Order: sequence, then C-alpha cells, then structure tokens
Amino acid sequence: MIVLVTGGSGCGKSTWAEKLMDSLQQDRRVYIATMQVYDEESRQRVKRHREQRADKHFRTIECEKDLDSAEIPEGSSVLLEDLVNLTANEMFDNGEVSRIVPALRRLASRCSHLVMVTNDLFSDGEEYSTSVQEYLRCLAEINRQAAEMADCVAEVVYSVPVALKGELPCV
Repeated sequence: MIVLVTGGSGCGKSTWAEKLMDSLQQDRRVYIATMQVYDEESRQRVKRHREQRADKHFRTIECEKDLDSAEIPEGSSVLLEDLVNLTANEMFDNGEVSRIVPALRRLASRCSHLVMVTNDLFSDGEEYSTSVQEYLRCLAEINRQAAEMADCVAEVVYSVPVALKGELPCV
C-alpha cells in the first residue's frame, strides 16, 4: 500500500501518518527523515518529532537528499517525512531534483508499505522570487507524481484525514 499524506503546516499530518504506520503491525518500520538541521528551531523540531515516535519502534534513517542512498530492507514499512524538505534539499543544496520521483518509485517497489508526507504550500496567494516559484513548481510536480503512485491520498485538516483518492486505511 502506498499512501500520500498532505495538509497545511501544523495540521496533524505527521501524527496521522505515524498512527497509520502503527496500524500496519509491521516488524520492520523505517522512518526516513529528510530535514536538514541548521538552527535551534530545526533542532527543536527534530527533537519533538523524535520524542513523538520514540516508542513506535522505527529505525530512523537520516536522508536529506539522494533518496536512493537510503538502505531500506526489502519488505519494510517506510514513513518518508517529507517530500517538501527532500525537494528543497535537492534543489538548493547541490542535489538533483530529477532523481526524486524515480527514487520514490524504486523505494515503493521494495516496501510492503510506503507512507509519504508532503505539505500544501500552494494556497497562500503570495508572490515569490523566481527561485521559490521554481521550487514550488517542482514540488507540485513531485506531489502530482507521488499522488499518481499512491493507492490513497489523504489531506489532513485539523487532525482529521479526508480521502482525496482511494479509501482511507483504518487507523
């Protein structure tokens, strides 16, 4: 099963994705963390996320870019947190955005379950610099292709998942 989880910042999408992983009752759980830690705020966010999943029996793999480099055991259940950071890291830190979707497809082929988290950055009506507009365009395309791959796409609104594609898994 492949699930794409989206929603606004702070809406509860990570918590719901982790609950979904809990419901899968899989022995081999892998958490792919993509956030680059570069200041105190990001350190606190990573600390909060680690505490949030401390008793969930994840093997955490830090993978800020080059998703193919993550060594994932065949048949694992994988939570990828998140496409927004992965895209930014590839785009703005000497990576290659074009390798993300092929890597997602290869990852999905090796997993029993893949839960991908992304973020809705497209609704604020702001005008951005050319580089940020290009980032948003790339992220939208990656989200589109991830949604195409997914059996279920869920938008989390105020901690409530809403099915946009397929049926919501029982959590």
